[in-house]
Amino acid sequence: MQKADCHIHTLLDGVDWKAAIDRHRLCPDISFLRRALSGYQKECYVYLRDGGDRWGVGAAARRLAPEYGITYRTPLAPLCKKGHYGSFIGETYENFREYAALIAKNRQSGGDFIKIMISGLMDFNQYGVLTEEGLPEGEIRELIHIAHEEGFPVMAHCNGARTMEAAAAAGVDSIEHGAYADADALTAMAESGTVWVPTLSTIANLRGTGRFSETAVAAIWEDASEMVSRFAAMGGNIAPGSDAGAWAVPHGADTEYPLLTRLIGETAVKHGADAIIQRF
Repeated sequence: MQKADCHIHTLLDGVDWKAAIDRHRLCPDISFLRRALSGYQKECYVYLRDGGDRWGVGAAARRLAPEYGITYRTPLAPLCKKGHYGSFIGETYENFREYAALIAKNRQSGGDFIKIMISGLMDFNQYGVLTEEGLPEGEIRELIHIAHEEGFPVMAHCNGARTMEAAAAAGVDSIEHGAYADADALTAMAESGTVWVPTLSTIANLRGTGRFSETAVAAIWEDASEMVSRFAAMGGNIAPGSDAGAWAVPHGADTEYPLLTRLIGETAVKHGADAIIQRF
């Protein structure tokens, strides 16, 4: 079966994010990229969608990917508001004028889409807690509008029900992660046709490692599993994306397909992947 991983970080290695960035800081490590792409090829992946970086690693992987029979899409650098989550990997802006300038830069540099960072991360030691709340609804709406006006699809790093709801209502093309969704967030995504990429591997692969509270990880997994199942039952599009490169999620490990298939079925997984491929 040909597969797609709709959320990876080729820059990272699944072990140590700081060391991984240092590996590519001066220039992309081509040997590392070739090993990663070869691993995906062996697991029958034909489509990869990258989360972006400001060192040109995703762009280098895109150039190499056709040698491995892989279609590769990258936003180049993800965009994040100064002082908020994402600056470790992306480019920052302080206002809409600076954001629009980064969109123009992305177009000139050949980005395939725009990725925006609009919330923090899960705190894996505390169920229900995010490291940072989402941006205001009006701001989210304008960020998506500006990118769409320039003809780009938008991928949003997004956690928290209200942030998810705001992004979906603004017409975002895909929501990544989506921790702590609720009924209103699911309804907003279903009504807008937003594709959800829940990156379940980042939760499931933590179980039994002892790095975080096992109780919290179990509760986060139960919540995510329930929300994904409910969204699928509503007819929502759910796409496979492992977040490969995140801790305990190595490239080409093929964990996301089994996780999603058990929850929503193989046909639904393929349908979600196709939805991403068509948009991005």
